[in-house]
Amino acid sequence: MANNPKRASRSGSRSRSSTTPQTSTSTTTTTSNSNATVLSSSSSGRASVASVRASLPETPILYRYSEISSATNGFLSPRLSPSSSSWRCTLRGRDVVVVQRRFLSSDPSSLPSRLSALSRAHHSAVIPLLGASLASPHLYLVYDYAPGTPLNLLLRNPHNPSFTPLSTWSSRVQIAADVAQGLDYIHHHSAASSPHGIRPVHNRIKSSSLIVSDSGFRTRICHFGAAALCGEIPDESTGHSPQLIQGTTGYIAPEVVAGGRISQSSDVFTFGVVLLELLSGKKPLDYDYQKETNVWETISLIETAKVAIGAGDEEAENVVRSGRVRRWMDGRLRDSFPVSSAEKLVRLALRCVAEDPAARPGMVWVAGKVSKVLLDAKEWEKRFQPPTDFSVSLAPR
Repeated sequence: MANNPKRASRSGSRSRSSTTPQTSTSTTTTTSNSNATVLSSSSSGRASVASVRASLPETPILYRYSEISSATNGFLSPRLSPSSSSWRCTLRGRDVVVVQRRFLSSDPSSLPSRLSALSRAHHSAVIPLLGASLASPHLYLVYDYAPGTPLNLLLRNPHNPSFTPLSTWSSRVQIAADVAQGLDYIHHHSAASSPHGIRPVHNRIKSSSLIVSDSGFRTRICHFGAAALCGEIPDESTGHSPQLIQGTTGYIAPEVVAGGRISQSSDVFTFGVVLLELLSGKKPLDYDYQKETNVWETISLIETAKVAIGAGDEEAENVVRSGRVRRWMDGRLRDSFPVSSAEKLVRLALRCVAEDPAARPGMVWVAGKVSKVLLDAKEWEKRFQPPTDFSVSLAPR
């Protein structure tokens, strides 16, 4: 509750008339030596300080390899997924995830300073990097554990393909907005770009590296900083460029496959692929067996999206195009979405996956567009959600 200035003034006048002098107490005191603000010792003040401290990034830790090995039971503990080199464990009393990557950098001595720069990244959509341990030829990265489920499993549950928790339009757009804002932060606001030639690039955006919370569908990006620490990103100061292409088929930008450098534009490409996944529920690349020709046909999600939106067919009627987009969208949404907004996101995703990196937009512009669609989605659901203030009884009357 806010203080009442009149009441405080009356209280002060009574104190001055008292025979026992009293010292007036200020709620907030500023000290010139430390330039810090000292809050009152009230419970609300302590809670405020605790919440601020909890939100600040911590000093990165260079763990001993023996600590990592012991916490993961000699790397015999179950992995988070069969295809990943990551383990959930307890390290120094904290619930963490340890990720193993190949160390490609030619300068191990710069690891502490690089780690210090990258660990300063702090955003609600980015999982914090706590520390690392180098045991050549691998680097073990330690991240805070984020409860939730990888996006790929929510979209494609191998045990129940016909079901997804992401059955509403706003849940899908919320995920897209979180990822876009997190990637915008990485590219333009993280402290990773200033020292030691580290470029603010993620390089591993894909549906399996996005953790969706169980409530609110808020999404966080995994493994930020891994590419820069492991030497996957060319060092601007030394010109060192790794020869080994790191990434997952279907997400890698064409210029990277052709031997080009990893860049923010290649991150934008992978975001476009993830956005198409969110809209369609399909894999970036799938395969269909053709009995007539006895061959497997590759189905590209990007190409099917181009067909749905009528890329190059500007004369197509709106009704025809809307029908193609509805058929292309994930059927588990049950046509319960504004088709005009869906078209906007498909077009946005196709701009992100343009062949020419120079033709792709920046993440500032992309995040703004997706956020606008999210606001529209929430308004749309308010107008069209079924009423819940009445009941229906089938009992005899």
